[in-house]
Amino acid sequence: MAKKTATPFVLPEALLSAYDINDRINRYLIENLPDAAWRAKPPDGKGRDVASVVAHMHNVRVMWLKATKGKIPEQLDRQTVTAAQAAKGLEQSRAALREVLAASLAGDGSIKGFRPDVAGFFGYLIAHDAHHRGQIMLALKQSGHRLDRKIQYGIWEWGVR
Repeated sequence: MAKKTATPFVLPEALLSAYDINDRINRYLIENLPDAAWRAKPPDGKGRDVASVVAHMHNVRVMWLKATKGKIPEQLDRQTVTAAQAAKGLEQSRAALREVLAASLAGDGSIKGFRPDVAGFFGYLIAHDAHHRGQIMLALKQSGHRLDRKIQYGIWEWGVR
């Protein structure tokens, strides 16, 4: 019986795939929020509501796109953004940053305005989103809008997103 030839691991493709999965997890979380949770105020009156956190996530991406001269989607207004607008904005900023990332991976690995390199930038982008997903989960719990366990665990299922 002949051995199967292993498909070579291609790091640039794997990094871009991880970035795409990270964004699908963001959208999975948004799509599974109860409507009332989108604008629920923090119990102590301090901090941001979910809508403001998601707008910030997108707007930071837009900031990096301005610095890197990528395609620049519109910023989101944290006071008026809807969940549907936020999901669309995140998809636009993901696609634009993906182009920047792919170009850097195909080139010299640098990202204008970011040190040390494109690998670090991938880490930064994913860590930023993950940090804010954690903030969203805590805000939901504190405001009485705890998500179903299936959704809570679903944001960790990178292999199926």
